[in-house]
Amino acid sequence: MTTENQSSDNLRHHFLVASPWLEDPRFHGGVIYLCEHSADGTLGLMINQPLDIHLGEILEQLDMQGGELDLPVYTGGPVQPERGFVLHSPGRQWQSTARVADDVALSTSRDILESIGRDDGPGEFLVALGYSGWGEGQLEQELGSNAWLTCPASTEILFRTPVEKRYEAVLRLIGIDLNQLSDSVGHA
Repeated sequence: MTTENQSSDNLRHHFLVASPWLEDPRFHGGVIYLCEHSADGTLGLMINQPLDIHLGEILEQLDMQGGELDLPVYTGGPVQPERGFVLHSPGRQWQSTARVADDVALSTSRDILESIGRDDGPGEFLVALGYSGWGEGQLEQELGSNAWLTCPASTEILFRTPVEKRYEAVLRLIGIDLNQLSDSVGHA
């Protein structure tokens, strides 16, 4: 991750929501938290699509403490679905931790999972497998074709809003009422 200052065109620490015009069905109804956005590309994690596996199961598979943890693990996206990511509140520094924003960090190392399993990890966290990625200029092109809606991220939604309410909460941030959306736009 880069340490550049966030400019007005940098979407790091923003949410992406698929518009009805996005053709990729893997992202319909998805909320993506953008961890990195630069001239080289974009990396984000879907935060509202839990997998059929719980964190305790993963910790057990890795021979770590915490097998009793009945916490969701999310599909972060279709790229490298075997790779783990932990979005979390800042504090302690783990081996592979990058600051995303003042109140959000991203870690990819085993030691943060060990800390979580021992109940001395970050105060708030979200675990995802895989990520959503865009190559150089790809996200900008998709934004230009109205495939995505964006807004600044909120840790309230990221860490404290129930998963089934995150999509609607982000739409509210953007100023969209889900009850007023129609799939028959432009017909009199």
